[in-house]
Amino acid sequence: MKYFNYILIILGAVVALYANSEEEQNQYILIGGIILLMIGIYRISKTIPSKRDIEDDLNNEE
Repeated sequence: MKYFNYILIILGAVVALYANSEEEQNQYILIGGIILLMIGIYRISKTIPSKRDIEDDLNNEE
């Protein structure tokens, strides 16, 4: 699943850059690329523990 998140981010960035590079920008493709990019970033950020959780674990061990 980790690689799926990275694929979403890369695919979203490529689609957004492709939509932005044309003379007449296709806004729907640009929006779709940004959505894929944000979904990938969100899914990765869910797996990173918060600083508060780490500090609570360290305090409980003492």
